[in-house]
Amino acid sequence: MRERIFGPYRIERPLATGGMAEVFVAHRQGPHGWTRRVALKCMLPQLARDPEFTAMFVDEARLAARLEHPAIVPVFDFGEHEGTLFLAMEYVEGASLARLSRALVLRGEALPLSAVLHVGIEIARALAYAHHARDARGRRLEVVHRDISPGNLLVARRGQPKVADFGIARFAEAVHRTDEGLVRGKLGYLSPEQVTAGEIDGRTDVFALATVLAELLLGEPLFGGGTELDVLLRIRNADLGVLQRSRRRLPSDLVAALERALARQPGARPDAAGFAEALEQLARRRDLLGQGALELSRALFRLDLVAPSPEDADAREPGARPTALVETDAPLDVTPDTARVMPRGVEERLAEIALEPGPLWEVERTDGHVVGPLTFSALARRILAGEVPDGAAVRPAEAPRAGGLAGPGELMRPSDRPIPLEGTSQHGPLAGGALLSVACQLGKERRTGLLSLASADGTRRKRIYFVDGRPDFVSSNDPGEVLGEHLVRSGTCVRMEIEMALAMAPKLGGRLGDALVRLGILTPHALYSALAAQVRTRYLEAFRWREGSWCFVPDQRAAEASVPLREGVPDLLRAAAESADLAVVTGALWPLHDRTLLPGRSPPFPLSVYGARPLWTEVVGSAVAQAASRTVAQHVSEHAGRSANDSEEVLRALWFGLSTDLLRAA
Repeated sequence: MRERIFGPYRIERPLATGGMAEVFVAHRQGPHGWTRRVALKCMLPQLARDPEFTAMFVDEARLAARLEHPAIVPVFDFGEHEGTLFLAMEYVEGASLARLSRALVLRGEALPLSAVLHVGIEIARALAYAHHARDARGRRLEVVHRDISPGNLLVARRGQPKVADFGIARFAEAVHRTDEGLVRGKLGYLSPEQVTAGEIDGRTDVFALATVLAELLLGEPLFGGGTELDVLLRIRNADLGVLQRSRRRLPSDLVAALERALARQPGARPDAAGFAEALEQLARRRDLLGQGALELSRALFRLDLVAPSPEDADAREPGARPTALVETDAPLDVTPDTARVMPRGVEERLAEIALEPGPLWEVERTDGHVVGPLTFSALARRILAGEVPDGAAVRPAEAPRAGGLAGPGELMRPSDRPIPLEGTSQHGPLAGGALLSVACQLGKERRTGLLSLASADGTRRKRIYFVDGRPDFVSSNDPGEVLGEHLVRSGTCVRMEIEMALAMAPKLGGRLGDALVRLGILTPHALYSALAAQVRTRYLEAFRWREGSWCFVPDQRAAEASVPLREGVPDLLRAAAESADLAVVTGALWPLHDRTLLPGRSPPFPLSVYGARPLWTEVVGSAVAQAASRTVAQHVSEHAGRSANDSEEVLRALWFGLSTDLLRAA
């Protein structure tokens, strides 16, 4: 922005830039020398014509006008200058918790307990106020901040914590509504319900605040380590291993309070007011109330995060050095897994290095024949298609042909290798639509293990891992079902983006998903959603197989990070029946056409929980009510006379009823 004058404000200097706006330190001039220093948030000019971003900016202004709390950054003014919207808010002279935490980590320190509790109490009180805020008519606004993270929590020079940036908050009067399934917030501070696109409320913010407090105490990310997907999965599972490993170094009652706030299910967490009360009791028991603000202020001055002034003598007194609550050996070389404390520019340089042209590969078969050079993407496709036999050597094309070569098994996931049928207690053919009955039985018995499928010619293989009767992970050797192809077919990515990511994947251990996130093609949550959709597609496709064999190996679990399906067993069984090939359905019913239908002996679920189509409910319900009075063929004739589509639906309904033991043929 070239102009130093912006409406009634004079720009002093830039403060920060985000995805939707840039923030400046500015002054508003008034008569008789009056002036006020503000933080001026200006919508990025290139977004001024985007109605979605404009609506979000306006929503932030409208919500800010409703919220008045000492621990919430107030907004003084909202306006427009030459087509660009702006907000003028309090300029908090201090630092964000992100900046403060980074400075502490670099010095191997952590905040004292009094300071951490002070942050938690004040921010939780502010959130409780926002969550219960009402409009002029007394109606709840139902505010959820959705982006509680160290960058949005500020500490003023006198140690007062403040919540900033309600730019992506959800509230009842908002003009802009986030699309269903679209997650807002920063990776590492999402809640489990945000990761899985579930319902959110104020307890979503409580989870995020507890995450921030835990990291202030530990000096390391609570859910960090591994890839972006690894972080999402740990959040989804509310994996508190990092916190639990530090139990001996932290007060037990403090750990217990954090664990309650970090519960996987929102209903098990306290609301913001309850969390504030729990933290205040902790501080009161230790006689720490009233000490945290001074400790925070001292940290800001000691770390040179604010400029000193004469009135700050108490915060700059000799020996005002906080003692670390925990010893931390967090590396100063921060990795992409902890990018939220990475100095600006390092992540971009890492990405540039990763985008160097990847090596070419070659495959040497056991007969000595060499195939290649191949690009990484071409090699991956050959491996997944089963075109690289066991015993072949896979290596970079420029590598010497000597010992120590990587076999294809090191690049092929273990789940893509076949399982012999010998030694398995349960196995059988897939003909006649048997897979639906098998899946129903596994769900009924809540089995955990591996269901391995093989086509009749042995060229196609699938592995379906069940946990407590529900599909947890599905792998396939079909090249058309790899992640890249799924993303292209679903319209999530274009093929050129997949090729770019495949070129980068060797730098990331061959993980296509991580490359897509690192390139900015997918957000971490979009990757998680895509993987969940891929698992569902792979699972339902298996019910279209007309022939082959299956075997079940109990107590086997997937080695890969699982992305379990959100639907329950009844919903998945119904979806499987809906997606099955019609030839599978008719082939299963033909041998039974003159058999009489009876109610099933012990169906695992009642018909009402399947959410079946009305015609299915009518057909199956009629067969149960008219027990032993009609054959399969008669039921088809009775219900299928209206249209060809009805005929197909009647066949599916009867097959579904027979496969789920709602019906049986006598």
